[in-house]
Amino acid sequence: MKKLTVLTFVLFIGIVTSQAQVKVSPGFRGGLNVSDLTNMPGNTSAKSDFYIGALVAIKFNKYFTLQPELNYSRQGADIRLSSLDFNNPGDPNFYSRSTKAEINYLTLGAVGKFHFKGKGFHVLAGPSVDFKTDDNFDKFGTSPVGVDLSIVAGLGYSLPNGLTFEARFKQGLIDIYGYDGIDYDNNNNSYYDDVILNQVFQIGISYTFKVK
Repeated sequence: MKKLTVLTFVLFIGIVTSQAQVKVSPGFRGGLNVSDLTNMPGNTSAKSDFYIGALVAIKFNKYFTLQPELNYSRQGADIRLSSLDFNNPGDPNFYSRSTKAEINYLTLGAVGKFHFKGKGFHVLAGPSVDFKTDDNFDKFGTSPVGVDLSIVAGLGYSLPNGLTFEARFKQGLIDIYGYDGIDYDNNNNSYYDDVILNQVFQIGISYTFKVK
């Protein structure tokens, strides 16, 4: 009984000590989004917009930080739509115009940060669940699904004053229309087609507050 009591006390002290080393710092982040949509009909190019959000940095030790985040992210692509009859180049119905495909998300995610030698340079990676807030796809006669799942990876550098500079790449995993890559022709024969995925490059800054 005494041994069990001593063991329990030692474990309790260990837990308290380890918890005392954990530092929790709230903060905010924001920056530039350069986004695109893979395999979107028409000629697409990257669209520039922004992201902004809040975070909580949970630093377990000098090597590892877990950072839950809530962000608003404006995504999509620039698209050039055209209609051309190559057998009749003078077709009066020909058109060519540029437009923006916009999908905006409220994202809930968490990244793990691994600090090189416990210093400012770090690599990061983690998942994100993205909930669509609005889009302008009514101009295309379609409607994207409401949820995307993404993987985030990147590099960063943190200063002692709480300021961090980061570059991230975010890859969507779910087709924006909920498409699984399998389609059927008029004879009900299945065939594979390319899915349309979100891709975003982010560069920005974050700031965490020191909590005493």
